[in-house]
Amino acid sequence: MWLINSSIGRKVVMSVTGVALILFLTFHGCMNVVALFSGKAYNMICEMLGANWYAVVATMGLAALAVIHIVFAFILTAQNRKARGNSRYDVATTVNAGKVEWASKNMLVLGIIICLGLLLHLFNFWYNMMFAEIVGMPAKLSPTDGFGWIQETFSNPVFVVLYIIWLVAIWFHLSHGFWSAMQTFGVNGKIWLKRWMCIGNIYVALLMLAFIVVVLAFAFGCAPSLCDAAACGM
Repeated sequence: MWLINSSIGRKVVMSVTGVALILFLTFHGCMNVVALFSGKAYNMICEMLGANWYAVVATMGLAALAVIHIVFAFILTAQNRKARGNSRYDVATTVNAGKVEWASKNMLVLGIIICLGLLLHLFNFWYNMMFAEIVGMPAKLSPTDGFGWIQETFSNPVFVVLYIIWLVAIWFHLSHGFWSAMQTFGVNGKIWLKRWMCIGNIYVALLMLAFIVVVLAFAFGCAPSLCDAAACGM
């Protein structure tokens, strides 16, 4: 099958799964921003998702996308290193190269940081929430108390630093990955490629800033308490 056996096919798989993961991050980021305004509203979303069958199925699908993306990333990296030495990705353009050169040359390093951060994130949240609810595992907080788990996690300065590093790595990764996907989809003209690079940089910046703001807000105690005006009926 050409999607697996050919270099172009692998890049298409990488691009499609990458865009799908960006869409998930967009949903996740919008959900997290809710926690900045109302702990009760955020927990309502967590309870609606929780360990319901549709959330479990979506999680399995998301995990499959992530695994495919990671596996193909390593395959492409090994293939390109073998074919072109230190060049990681086949990027046949110099448009705006200065801004993406570092990310393009260090996608493997960024990918490893992202994978390690993902494992930490799964342990802090998915393990204590969805997994705990599915197996009935006792935990410090309720599995649907997402707001409480955010407070618990980012009360630890070590986790705050690790999450910031993780999010910055994702930021660099996406800044290259977004326009690289557009190029794979056939956007090769300098004018439109420049436009997509600009759109991608702005979109990714806003998306990752949303995540970082949530981390810092809870780290410095700027987020509302669970018993905020909305929760207390004031």
